[in-house]
Amino acid sequence: MKNEYYELSLKIPGQYYSLFCDFILDLGVDAIEEKDDWIIVRDENNLNDLLWGIQAFKDKLSKKKNQQINILSKMEKKKSQDWIEIFKKSIKPVKVGKFYIHPTWDKNEKEYINILIDPALSFGTGHHETTSSCLEIINETVKKDDSFLDVGCGSGILSIAANKLGANVELCDTDSISIESAKKNFILNNAKYNDIWVGSAGIKSKKYDIVVANIVADILIMISNDLKNRVKNNGNLILSGILDKYLDNVLAKFSDFQRIKTIQKKEWVTLYLRKG
Repeated sequence: MKNEYYELSLKIPGQYYSLFCDFILDLGVDAIEEKDDWIIVRDENNLNDLLWGIQAFKDKLSKKKNQQINILSKMEKKKSQDWIEIFKKSIKPVKVGKFYIHPTWDKNEKEYINILIDPALSFGTGHHETTSSCLEIINETVKKDDSFLDVGCGSGILSIAANKLGANVELCDTDSISIESAKKNFILNNAKYNDIWVGSAGIKSKKYDIVVANIVADILIMISNDLKNRVKNNGNLILSGILDKYLDNVLAKFSDFQRIKTIQKKEWVTLYLRKG
C-alpha cells in the first residue's frame, strides 16, 4: 500500500445525482462513498483523469439539457489509511418498516426482513430519500401473490423487498449493468423473480397489481403511457425520483389516477397512486 492516496469529492445537483453516480462507476471506479449529498472517490493513483471525464460529461449534459449544470469538486492528497475499512464503517444500515437494509459485512437483525445490498454499480441502497419512500409504501401495501413490476430497477432493492413480502416480481432497466447487479442481489438475498429484462416497461403487454418506477420526473413523464398501461384496474402505481419543483408536471400527466398518498423527504417526492 502506498503512503498516500487521492480523494476526490463532488457535490452534484439533486436531479442529476444518480446519473453522475452511474457515470462514475461506469468509468471503472470500484466503489463510491455518498455522504451529505457528496460523492467521494478514493484511489492510490491521481484522479485528474476521472475529474476531467466528469467535467466533460457535465458539459455534454449541460448542452443536452440546455442549461448550465454546476458541480463542486475538491481534490485532496491524504496519508494512507485502511480507507476500505473506513468506507465500510461509513455505510450505515437502514430500517424502513419491516425491512432492515444493510451491507454483507453487517449482521442480520432477526426481528426484521433483512435485505443485503452492497454499495456497487447501481443506484439503490436504501439510503436515498426516494428509495426509502418507495420502501415505506411497499411495506404498507404489498400482499402475498401480488404481481409487481419494478421499472428502472437499479440494484433491484424494491423488487427484492416486494418478493420478500410474497409478491411475484418482474423487473426491467434500460441499463444492462443495473440488470446484472439486480440479478446478483437477488441471488445474494435468496429472492426470486419471474422475469427480468433490459429495456422498458413498454416491451410487455402484461398488467400488474403494483408498478413502481423510481427514476426522475422527466423520464416518468416520457414513459407515462407505458407505466399506466401496465397497471391493472384498481391497481397501484408508485412514482418516485420527483423533485418537488416538478411535482405538478408529473401529477398533470397522471391526473387520471387517484392520489392515495404523497411522501416528501427533503426536496424529493414519492407518489402512491391508484388506477380507477
